[in-house]
Amino acid sequence: MHEPITADVSASRQAARVMIPLAGEGTDNTSNRALDRLRNDVIPATIGKVPGATVHATGWTAQSRDFNDSMKSHAPLVFAWVLGLAFLLLLVTFRSIVIPMTAIALNLLSVGAAYGVLVLIFQQGHLQSLLSFTSIGGVTSWLPLFLFVILFGLSMDYHVLILSRIKESHDTGMSNDEAVARGIKSTAGVVTSAAIVMVAVFAIFATLGMIDFKMMGVGLATAILIDATIVRAVLVPSAMKLLGERNWYLPGWLEWLPRIGGERQPGEGATPTAVVPRQPARPREETSATRRQPPIHTH
Repeated sequence: MHEPITADVSASRQAARVMIPLAGEGTDNTSNRALDRLRNDVIPATIGKVPGATVHATGWTAQSRDFNDSMKSHAPLVFAWVLGLAFLLLLVTFRSIVIPMTAIALNLLSVGAAYGVLVLIFQQGHLQSLLSFTSIGGVTSWLPLFLFVILFGLSMDYHVLILSRIKESHDTGMSNDEAVARGIKSTAGVVTSAAIVMVAVFAIFATLGMIDFKMMGVGLATAILIDATIVRAVLVPSAMKLLGERNWYLPGWLEWLPRIGGERQPGEGATPTAVVPRQPARPREETSATRRQPPIHTH
């Protein structure tokens, strides 16, 4: 903290605003240490001793620090809610405990890749001339949690599409390997087309001047590109092939889960046809009306 320190008092003499310049650049470690000293030492030793007085430390440094602390404290709750709900929905939909775990793990790979790219480019300062920006030495505080929610929702969307096609084929009697191959092939066009559209749209944000939007565009476009190529085209079929029939494992104590999507048991699906034995043709009985009479000769 340093001079000049100014104070403005309200007309009612009930409130006052004290402006105290802090050391540092506003959001760096020096500024945060100065804010801690202000809140923990200076305020309690001065205004904090006035009976009935309420003190709030505001400003850019305090706002940034409080927002970051709030994000850190609530991020585990958001992660737990999103991952837990996704696990339960996939568990009920596909009646497997393995499918939800592999799906969540693979989707988190895409999110982790996006975080890595953001750190590489915007925190470490690579590709500044290509993307036309000046590194601020970090990533915008609201972006990691925002990217996690958006990317997890998008990647889970067409992951469920692929899994649905694989399960449909498996339910018809195909082996796990055949079902995986058919599911990947039948959804490749849809997934690729959707990925191209999303990457193109998100890449537009990377051309904007505001660095927050630039970070968001680069993170989303990179994550979708990695997710649609490496994850969906390579890791998903590889993992499901290695796991084999264990993909569809469901513990016995979860057999009470409802069956969704018209899932059929083995042997179901064929409509039984009643076989009615054909009755042999009955010989035609002659009656007096149909019996042929012998010819009558007259003289």
